[in-house]
Amino acid sequence: MSKNALCIGINDYPGTQNDLAGCVNDANDWAAELGGRGFAVTKMLDQQATHAAMTAAINGLIQGAASGDTLVITYSGHGTWVPDSSGDEPDGRDEALCPWDIGQAGPLLDDQIRQMFLARPAGVRILLLSDSCHSGSVTRGDDEDLDSAHPRARFMPLESWMPGNELPAASARPAHRVGGLKRSGGDLLLAGCLDTQFSWDTSFKGRPNGAFTYYAIKTLRESKPANYDAWFKAIRAYLPSSKLPQEPQILGSAGARRFKVFT
Repeated sequence: MSKNALCIGINDYPGTQNDLAGCVNDANDWAAELGGRGFAVTKMLDQQATHAAMTAAINGLIQGAASGDTLVITYSGHGTWVPDSSGDEPDGRDEALCPWDIGQAGPLLDDQIRQMFLARPAGVRILLLSDSCHSGSVTRGDDEDLDSAHPRARFMPLESWMPGNELPAASARPAHRVGGLKRSGGDLLLAGCLDTQFSWDTSFKGRPNGAFTYYAIKTLRESKPANYDAWFKAIRAYLPSSKLPQEPQILGSAGARRFKVFT
């Protein structure tokens, strides 16, 4: 049995006005954490994370796995959406991750990710950690580590990357944004927020990070959770907060939620 991870972090989105600050740190932090837990880790940062390279890396990770293996994919960057063309989305939108070259290659859709995940060999576990996209209004949690600078949403508006002649009519666009990957097809998805919210790119103690990533790693180290449900509950003690109105999500079967973390 082997443990392999792919950690993706994209701050730089050339040709847009939507660069971020904490995503590369997120990927490096996840790589260090997972490497310390026995994972063989591949990192993809900024220009390395093209659409083609992300697709090839995810496919390679899955196709090279065998029964009993554990795969972890972390993504920190922008999320976006496109109008659903296949009729399989109740909200009429395909959710998507934003590769470095989104302006040329387009987004990596949830449908594409699902197809890659469905190709996994029997007995392979897949965990996807997505710190991207999405706004909310609840106020609780502990944000004393948070710096005072205003955070930035990890959402890429369609106007920033989609050609003008392909943009949906304003009347067809939803009032809220999306960025979850509910239908990814892995065992578990841990996401930074609801798909009607934003995940925030901010800084803690002078260092840029995604809020979800920061508190996920903090609680993993401090509470040493026995399983994914316990880890998720520990994260929810911090998020949402008055300054970070995002509600992390865990999606997966009851059995998968009881898996030991990163085993």
